[in-house]
Amino acid sequence: MAINKKSALQEKQGVSQPETTSNFAAQQIIKSRSKQFSVDEFVTQILAGDIPFLSRAITLVESTNATHQQKANEILERCLPHANKSIRIGITGVPGVGKSTFIESYGTYLTNQDKKVAVLAIDPTSSVNKGSILGDKTRMEELVTDKNAFIRPSPSGTSLGGVAQKTRETIILCEAAGFDTIIIETVGVGQSETAVHSMVDFFLLLKIAGAGDELQGIKRGIIEMADAIVINKADGDNIQNAKIAKTEFNRALHLYPPKESSWQPKVLTCSALKHNGIAEVNTMVLEFLQLTKENNYFTKRRNQQNTYWLRATIEQQLKDNFYKNTAVKNQLEKEIQNLENGRTTPFNAAKKLLAL
Repeated sequence: MAINKKSALQEKQGVSQPETTSNFAAQQIIKSRSKQFSVDEFVTQILAGDIPFLSRAITLVESTNATHQQKANEILERCLPHANKSIRIGITGVPGVGKSTFIESYGTYLTNQDKKVAVLAIDPTSSVNKGSILGDKTRMEELVTDKNAFIRPSPSGTSLGGVAQKTRETIILCEAAGFDTIIIETVGVGQSETAVHSMVDFFLLLKIAGAGDELQGIKRGIIEMADAIVINKADGDNIQNAKIAKTEFNRALHLYPPKESSWQPKVLTCSALKHNGIAEVNTMVLEFLQLTKENNYFTKRRNQQNTYWLRATIEQQLKDNFYKNTAVKNQLEKEIQNLENGRTTPFNAAKKLLAL
């Protein structure tokens, strides 16, 4: 009797997978991304603390599309009554001072205290190709996976000092979503400190010791704005240098006139990498909060923030309207050519364009 032998290498036909398994998932993702959610849906989900909806709303806020802007404004109006229940902390310092490490360490400390932390990291935008690195999520590996934290890197665009134009609107959305601590990180260059200072309650300047710029490398204006100076990387062989820098900064701060808030700026040392000194930083922030709420400076400061926000929005809108004007667009090219050919001056060219 003949035996039908089959090779051991012959592949058996397995159970076929339903075609809909992977296709259905892909279609659902496409549907969810393309679906136009209503303002009511956005507001309901944001107030419920839904992170994907919060992210979508911020994307609408950052969009230059007119339809998106209108929708974003409606969402903001509805969210505004549920905002203003946080403390807003601005953190600045030169590149390399350890801002991301400090924010992750401080943010993790807060989430361990059952706080909800939103980090708005202003990411430098290239003036050449308009691209951004948006690397803060890769630097804050621990905080990015924390369920009580939200990290939103925003491209700085062309706004003053690298501060994203829409950061203030994003703050409102984050507060409405239940985040009680908003941390805004600046790029640490240019005039971004001034813009961030205008939208926060507490302004913290990060420094490192032993860099040779303990005092001379700090602009007078930044020290005047700072509510605290924290000397980071105070660990290992650098501990003694940090102590010396702390003494020098303390002396410098006492030369400045008293702050309107009646708060005496403090100097602390910490090691964000080792998580040392972070609790002391938080205690200091809480002391500031208590003092300024008792003497009503906190409310006054919030009103100042809103006034600055109003003026900045008007200026931005005027600028946008000017450059979008068809007559201006056409004449601008002609005036640039006249400038290049030496037939006019920048002042006269600007005067002619503004007259349009």
